[in-house]
Amino acid sequence: MIVEFSKYQGAGNDFIIIDCRNNEIKLTEEQIKFLCDRRFGVGADGLMTIYDSPLADFAMKYYNSNGKEASMCGNGGRCIAKYAVDNNIAKPRTLFSAFDGLHSAFVSDEEIQLSMTDVKDIVEFEDGFFLNTGSPHFVKVVDNIDLVDVRTEGLRLANDQRFSPLRTNVNFIDIKENTIRIATFERGVEDETLACGTGAVAAAIISVNYKYTHQTPARILAKGGTLKVDFIKLDNIFTNIILTGPAAFVYCGKIELQ
Repeated sequence: MIVEFSKYQGAGNDFIIIDCRNNEIKLTEEQIKFLCDRRFGVGADGLMTIYDSPLADFAMKYYNSNGKEASMCGNGGRCIAKYAVDNNIAKPRTLFSAFDGLHSAFVSDEEIQLSMTDVKDIVEFEDGFFLNTGSPHFVKVVDNIDLVDVRTEGLRLANDQRFSPLRTNVNFIDIKENTIRIATFERGVEDETLACGTGAVAAAIISVNYKYTHQTPARILAKGGTLKVDFIKLDNIFTNIILTGPAAFVYCGKIELQ
């Protein structure tokens, strides 16, 4: 089977996108793992498929690089909005459905603004904070993220029994002069990624809510680029959350799948 694909990246978080609107391409878990493999396949942190939607301009499904369908991906959402505009599937102001509901996006030449789901609960632990921003995230504030072994410590925390059975993504942040630096371990990728959109949202909410920083929109400096997060807190609910950052086309191609 020959599959056409495009590759996009948002702040270094990279994705394979496959248009499934006109044909029912049904990829197996092993095929997705192969496509995301950086040695034998295309190589990506995740894969997205795009479909027609009765509720919006299009629908997206997101899969981690381990081949399993996953929850919302913020950088992936920004990339697929850019892809939809680039391929005349949607206009610059678009609405699409995802794992956690409907998302609006505005695509410009410089950046993509994406609405995110409301956040209602924060669980406080002695060593950090847990919240769901469309995907589950544990946020740990450290003195210097450069001194953290993100893969080893992230894997340990992701597998902590507190987050069983679904596990969690893990974000390490430090705050210097109202700039939030972040390093993220993503479950499903099982490694550090250069950026994480839902993780940036989690980091911003924790940093502002607990007064580590007073600046909004919060500026999140990931290893792959800078993201901005704005939100409003009403009656202990974080709403009107907007994730803003770059997204870019990398290349397109065809690949044969067994």
